[in-house]
This record gives sequence, C-alpha cells and structure tokens, in this order.
Amino acid sequence: MRKIETYDVIIRNGMIYDGSGDLPFIGDLAINNDKIVSIGSLGQATSKLDIDATNLAIAPGFINMLSWAVESMIEDGRSCSDIKQGVTLEVFGEGWSWGPLNNPMKQEMIERQADIKYEITWTTLAEYLDFLETKGISPNIASFVGATTVRIHTIGYEDRKPTPEEMAKMRDLVDVAMCEGALGVASALIYPPAFYADTNELIELCKVAAKYDGLYISHLRSEGAQLLEAIDEFLTIAKEANIRAEIYHFKATGNNKYKLELAIKKIDDARKSGLQITTDCYTYTAGATGLNSVIPPWAHEGGHKELIKRLKTPEIRKQIIEEALTTTEEWENLYLESGPEKILLVSFKSEKLKPLTGKTLAQVAKERGKPPLEVAMDLIIEDDSRIGTVYFMMSEENVRKKIKLPFMVFGSDGGSLAPEGVFLKSNPHPRSYGNVARLLGRYCRDEKLIPLEDAIRKLTSLPANTLKIKNRGALKEGYFADIVVFDPLTIKDNATYEKPHQYASGVIHVFVNGVQVLKDGEHTNATPGRVVRGPGWKESSN
Repeated sequence: MRKIETYDVIIRNGMIYDGSGDLPFIGDLAINNDKIVSIGSLGQATSKLDIDATNLAIAPGFINMLSWAVESMIEDGRSCSDIKQGVTLEVFGEGWSWGPLNNPMKQEMIERQADIKYEITWTTLAEYLDFLETKGISPNIASFVGATTVRIHTIGYEDRKPTPEEMAKMRDLVDVAMCEGALGVASALIYPPAFYADTNELIELCKVAAKYDGLYISHLRSEGAQLLEAIDEFLTIAKEANIRAEIYHFKATGNNKYKLELAIKKIDDARKSGLQITTDCYTYTAGATGLNSVIPPWAHEGGHKELIKRLKTPEIRKQIIEEALTTTEEWENLYLESGPEKILLVSFKSEKLKPLTGKTLAQVAKERGKPPLEVAMDLIIEDDSRIGTVYFMMSEENVRKKIKLPFMVFGSDGGSLAPEGVFLKSNPHPRSYGNVARLLGRYCRDEKLIPLEDAIRKLTSLPANTLKIKNRGALKEGYFADIVVFDPLTIKDNATYEKPHQYASGVIHVFVNGVQVLKDGEHTNATPGRVVRGPGWKESSN
C-alpha cells in the first residue's frame, strides 16, 4: 500500500507562477520546515495546514529592490505595508548603508533621528542586519554597502578627492562589507557628499565589489538635464570596474522627460555590447527626498550643521536663491524641475511644524507671505532637518514605458509602515503602501501593459538573479519557502498622496521561510525573517 505523504503546509489548486515568466499552471505546492519540497498534484497528501488557493495566484515572494525600511523596521519589524503586498525581501543601501559606522557618524545619526528613536548598538553593516534579525522581523533583509557611507567614514563631508591612503581605507571598508555579505556597492550621486565623488573614486570601490561578483547600483548623478551624461558615467564605471550594474529608480525628470527614449537606447546598446545592465523603478510619477535638495551642493559641504550656518547668512541665502532660480547643468535642481506648487511637504522633525504636513511649498509660502525658496530655507532651519518632501516631476507615459522594459525590476524607495502609532506623525509617499500592488493591479490587470507572469518575473527571479541570491526568487523544490498567494482580480493599491496610510488589498497569504506571516489578509505577527547575504559571503548556510 502506497504511503500517504504528510507535509507542514500544502497550498492547493492555485495558479502557480513559478517566477520564470512562463505561463501559470494549476497545481499544488508543499512546504516542510523552511523549504518548498513538492510542486505538482499532491492528491491524497495531508498537512498540518491546508490552504485552498482556487482562483488565486501562487508566486514567489516579491523582492523590494530599493527599500528604506532601515528605520521603520527598527520601530516595527512586522513590515506591514510591504508584507500586505507580498514583499518577502527588503533590499537596503541606496548610497547610505547602516554600516560601517564610526563614532561621529553614530552621533550624527542619533542627533538627526525624527519620529523614530533608537540606540545604535552596531558598527558594521553585518552587525546592523544581525541586530534586525535578532530583534525580530517578518521579511528577509539584505543590503548594499553605501559609497556615501564609506566616504563619510573616511573623509567626512569635505568636497575633495581622497588621498591615496584614504582611498585604500575606503576600498578596505568595501572589502570587509562584501565578505560580510553586502550585495555590492551603491551610490546616490545627486546628494552631497556623494556628489563630491568623482568617477575614478567610484571605479576603485566597484573594483573591490567586482572581486566578489557584487553589483554596482546607482542613483545617477543626474536624472534631468545631464541624464545622458550621467548614464555615460555609470556605464564607464561598469566597464572599467568589470562589474554588473543597475540604475536606481530609472527616470527622466522635469523638462527632460523626452530624454527617456534616448536613455533607454543607451542602455540597450550597452547590453548588446556585453555589459550586464538592469534598471529598477517605482510605479508613480512623483519622487521623494529631502526639501534640502533644492539647495546647491556646495552649500552642503561640511554636513548638515554647516548647511544651517550658511542658510542663516544673508549673503549666502541670496546666492543660493539666485542659483536655485537659474537653469543649470551643474547640479540636479529639483526646485526648477518641479516648481513650488508640485513640492509636497510630508515629514517634519519638529512637532511645531507637523501641522504643515500635506501642504505644498507654494501653500506655505503664501501663508507666510514670503517667496518659496526663502520659506524652504526657513523651514530647514526651523526643523533642523532635511524635511521629507515629495516632488512631482515625471510623466505617466514614461512610467508605462519603463514598466514594459525587459530589464526593469521594482523598488518602492520607501519605508515599510503601518497606519498606527509613530508612523502617523508623518505622511509617506504612497509607494510605501502600494508600489507592488499598483504594478499588479493597475498596470497589469487594468491597463494590460505586461502579462502577469512577466510582472511576477520582474518582482522575483530577475532581481534574485541580479543580486546573486541563491535559492530564492522562484518556486522550485529545494528553494526557501518565500511565497505569496494573491487574487489577481482584486489586488489594488489604495494609498494616495492625500491619504497615504492605507494598506493595499488583494494579497491573501504570505509565507517567509516557511512561516505564515499573512493569513487571510491579516498579519500573524510572526517574525521569521532572516539576513540574506551576497555572493562574497563565504558560509553556505543561508
């Protein structure tokens, strides 16, 4: 008599999208411990937990290629807004990584904390990731080492080239991070002090990551007037360092939206020449960064405290206003690319200023009876922070074009939040609650831009392969059981710019490492998330 198999979990009768981009098939999937152990028709097999997924999609857990949940998951490890979209891996490190740190960096991070307060008990990047895992998190986590971080660690906020000795130290910091499991090197080149780094400095750091088959991933030096030149620099770095490379939140902003087609051609040509280039994006027409990004880079030299001193000096304020109102190719002028009516203030440090949350810079300027740039500088001084800001500077047509690119993956560029507690003190960009659901609902189902199986590939196996992550990103026997079960007919983003704290709908069940973290749309409070380490990590237990 044939033995009836018993498993920990069986998910039955679902449309299985295995992450490859192939058409789905109806079948069952079984989990034992933290692994997928069988896919097919499981018939009489029994399990401790049996889930009927009839008319539902079963997919690998989604990968958020650009996550800023570095602080939100210290506050709340459940990562609710992303878990409710099926995200099972958060990837950190856009230029800034939460290690390696030195004592001045730790002190600065503590001074600049806003709504979320925490002690800094770690020094290296690996120690930070281990800290989160030990604290308890629902999704898996991984990180790049930030080129900005190693620059600040070594030479602070000075606008100069590193000495040969300093360059050697920066290389050593990257080497250590890669051995600890960093995914590669990340840069964010519009922001000082990263803005002060030249191409050769970045090539040297990337050569270290390339030794370990890491990835170079970059917020380009320009996404506007100098977009094409910035892509040339990016491709030069990839070629000279012999490294695979990805462009963060690929876009063409402001009056340069027409350059997207030219940018795509540059990337296509580079890929045809043999370079391994990918891109990622979020599914919205607005970006988000600090209000201090309307200030020219030279005014940031020395760090935040020096910026505040300059903003308090009348002669310098006058110079800043003149430069910010002048079209230039020397720096990324977000003020001119958006305009004060399309600059939305969403996050303040000061309780006194929080009533301004949700207003545009133009509205606040009218209330105060002063020009918008004067008000912007006043607010940065009063809040003693960068001030979280949403900038409307892209076109819907370009968002659709980007989604269809075969080498495009997706990252929210936001935290992972919950509509409760400390998170309600600020307004996030709605991408923190809806980036994935918006792709699968609005763009796949409603607008039919790409097939669902291709969207799932771009959320799973494509980023996993790009990151060189083993045994994740696909539904295969022996792979880790990071799984999302969702309804393709109802998945939907609900967050808006006016009311961003709204969960997406349509995701029914989520498993991370074989443990159910979402059941019938509700978080189970389970925290099975682990650190996922990059190709330089020598141990093989992950």
